[in-house]
Amino acid sequence: MKLFSEAHKTVFVVDHCPYMAESCRQTVEFDMFTKNRAPGIIPLAPIAKSLWTCAVESAMEYCRIMYDIFPTRKLVNFIVSDSRAHTLNSWGQEDQNLQELMAALAAVGPPNPRMDPECCSVLHGLVEAVEVLCKCTDYQHEARTTLMENADRVSNRGRIICITNAKSDSHVRMLEDCVQETIHEHNKLAASSDNLMQIQHCELVLIHTYTVGEDSLVSDHPKKDVSLVLTSEVHSVRAGRQLPAKLMTLVQQHFDLASTTITNIPMKEEQHANTSANYDVELLHQKDAHTELLRSEGKNMTPISCDHIKGKKVDPHLSNSNRDGSIKETVTLKWCTPRTNNIELHYCTGAYRISPVDVNSRPSSCLTNFLLNGRSVLLEQPRKSGSKVISHMLCSHGGEIFLHVLSSVRSILEDPPSISEGCGGRVTDYRITDFGEFMRENRLAPVHETRYMLDGNIEVPLEKAKSQLERHTRYWPMIISQTTIFNMQAVVPLASLIVKENLTDDDVLNCQKTIYNLVDMERKNDHLPISTVGTRGKGSKRDEQYRVMWNELETLVRAHLSNSEKHQRVLECLLACRSKPPEEEERKKSRRKREDKEDKSEKSAKEYESDKSWQDSERQKGALEREKDEVAEAEIIKDSPDSPEPLNKKPRVSVGETPPAEKVKGPVSLLTLWTNRINTANSRKHQEFAGRLSSINNKAELYQHLKEENGMDTHENGKASRQ
Repeated sequence: MKLFSEAHKTVFVVDHCPYMAESCRQTVEFDMFTKNRAPGIIPLAPIAKSLWTCAVESAMEYCRIMYDIFPTRKLVNFIVSDSRAHTLNSWGQEDQNLQELMAALAAVGPPNPRMDPECCSVLHGLVEAVEVLCKCTDYQHEARTTLMENADRVSNRGRIICITNAKSDSHVRMLEDCVQETIHEHNKLAASSDNLMQIQHCELVLIHTYTVGEDSLVSDHPKKDVSLVLTSEVHSVRAGRQLPAKLMTLVQQHFDLASTTITNIPMKEEQHANTSANYDVELLHQKDAHTELLRSEGKNMTPISCDHIKGKKVDPHLSNSNRDGSIKETVTLKWCTPRTNNIELHYCTGAYRISPVDVNSRPSSCLTNFLLNGRSVLLEQPRKSGSKVISHMLCSHGGEIFLHVLSSVRSILEDPPSISEGCGGRVTDYRITDFGEFMRENRLAPVHETRYMLDGNIEVPLEKAKSQLERHTRYWPMIISQTTIFNMQAVVPLASLIVKENLTDDDVLNCQKTIYNLVDMERKNDHLPISTVGTRGKGSKRDEQYRVMWNELETLVRAHLSNSEKHQRVLECLLACRSKPPEEEERKKSRRKREDKEDKSEKSAKEYESDKSWQDSERQKGALEREKDEVAEAEIIKDSPDSPEPLNKKPRVSVGETPPAEKVKGPVSLLTLWTNRINTANSRKHQEFAGRLSSINNKAELYQHLKEENGMDTHENGKASRQ
């Protein structure tokens, strides 16, 4: 079927009854633009627009944006309804412009307040709108002519936008029922006519507008299905500034438009010609202009919790603009300097017409005139860090302004990247060889007939191939660094057998042998092919590596547990081997302690070979300990009343002896170590003390001549006799 969406036909029905001549009660300063006012002149009083004026201006803004972005194939028919329906234009392309519509509206004029309200109704316009939708447009007629006898396959859809002042919710339901009945009647007429087309679907958008300061008598309701061919939605909007904003939102929804705000536009000020200020201009265009931008920033998309986009993920460049009470989404792009000329060529992936939101503002007018003079403007994405990314360009062609999408990724004209380079990311260690083997194992062969199995069931080759592919991909890591077992040659027998739909006894035995081999590898503490990419230091310990390996192997086996009962036997064997007995744990602990001791001994041997002065320091410490013991023994003898009092508290030092080193708290300095070593070497050059030569364990016994034959010291006897 040749599809024409609801956006192909749009019918505006504007109420022209006397109550539309009422004031909207929102004043506008009429004399605010007068620059040079003579003294004594009283400024003009502010004015207030009527409901009719607000409705017409809003509808014209809707049509202006539609004509700017879609100059063809999007058509509008304007109907004014009072005592009867007045059709202002046709579906012909020559009538699709603002000049024709404004001239026709000027001919109709404002509503007559003295007209009888009983004779006026918006129903006349709704009935005429349904009749107009049944008429064939030039594009539909061309499609029907092309299809010839299949002309009925050309669809006919449309949209009716009615701006009126409803009295209540029941009045709104009456309008919906009238449109539904009219569509049903005209479809019957179109079925027996060659010039008319039946309406497959119609969207009715009722906009109830009322004066500022009053309460709305009509409640809003979202889009709902009235029947199979009619969908209705109701919007209650105050006249004045809110009505144009509502039509601006509807035109974006109806034609799938997006908003882009150009920021930091430098403009000369009129008052100060030498100074400039930065302005912003909001543009509307098709949403396709943001497709590449959203794709490139898809990884960084974050949710923004606002009422109008609650639960919806948007681009980080997407901001919320509040204009005239309405909230909508807009993508912010920054004016990029320097500007370029049309002579320079840029690689573009798309060009889309634009339409300024506020066409009469000075920034919009200056930007439009600047682009129409043959200049181009590059637009960049605002970023907090990193280099700037130029993503769009504004340029005019043939008097129309386009938003060009510049390619910010690899050009399609270049050679495609290899899989080892990655798809714009940092992942490059793909299992390319394993994937080639995977494709060879899952090749499809042409089969011309359905096979019957032995039990009578029908075997469909395509379903069997899908089942095999599903089993092979239940657990299949794509990156080398994310797997351990698929990098081990010892696991290949189990990995190739576990994916089978049914296992034989030999298959189970081979899987068990593979598990036993892995247990033996762990007992021998063999090395595992663990990837250390992205890790710091020495990496994980050997026990942690085996734990990761066992966990991944269990994940693989459990993924195929539902295939058959013999897969359960493989899992039971795996779980039994993973649960180690207590003596095995003790053996592992003792082996770990022994390895630690060996590491320490190897480390101490290396330190001994690299620095022998450390042993000299240890020898000097032993000498200090011996001297400490001698001093302690002298203190004990000093306590005896018969022992002579030493002349000085310091020990006597002979000429050939070296003074004992003082005990130093804390670490020994390098100077102390060197001095002690020199003193020790010098002490070996003179004759050793006779008492030290006859000593036992470097301890010489004093007062040996006082000892009697019975083994009792005379010193002790004298002490006992005095007591």
